[in-house]
Amino acid sequence: QVQIVESGGGLVQPGGSLRLSCVASGVTLEYAAIGWFRQAPGKEREGISCISSKIGRTHYAETVKGRFTISRDNAENTVYLQMNSLKPEDTAVYFCAVQRDTYYCETTSYDYWGQGTQVTVSS
Repeated sequence: QVQIVESGGGLVQPGGSLRLSCVASGVTLEYAAIGWFRQAPGKEREGISCISSKIGRTHYAETVKGRFTISRDNAENTVYLQMNSLKPEDTAVYFCAVQRDTYYCETTSYDYWGQGTQVTVSS
């Protein structure tokens, strides 16, 4: 019933930009909390950004604040992560996670996860 699909990853040079997409079916993202996470080899999973339902309050980890922007398109039932000024340390698999019928994105656990999309920042 619920399916989360990320896309938009790839290879980019340091200082470049990339936009990730998270498309959901079986759940209305306008009424859900959505989080972006990433995990590099040998490292723990890290929460980097999230957006709350309805009003759309956003949060960012200090490592990406000022460089990444999360947004939601209700008509397309899609959440985006715009990544600018990319650094080699941003290299990781990026995951989109959804918790339906939830407002606060920064305190919730997430039941639905996408398959992940690889982002590699290298010259």
